[in-house]
Amino acid sequence: MPLSPGERVRLRAGTLYAALDRLEGEGLVEAEREEVVDGRARRHCRLTPAGEERLAAETGQLRRNVETATARLRSRHDLGTLGSGA
Repeated sequence: MPLSPGERVRLRAGTLYAALDRLEGEGLVEAEREEVVDGRARRHCRLTPAGEERLAAETGQLRRNVETATARLRSRHDLGTLGSGA
């Protein structure tokens, strides 16, 4: 189901920690500290320098994808307003 504006993705602990374990295994995050809150362990992680580089690369790729999609939509809109019907 798509998220409404302002909604947040909620991950179950097993999903979140599996992802963090994978990212830690790839050297992209590292555990900073652990604490127990309401009887449950919570792990706090931070990006490593390699994680920062990967994040920068991924956000750059996403930005380029958005720019390409926006240009294509604009082009379709411009063609439609010219009465080409395409």
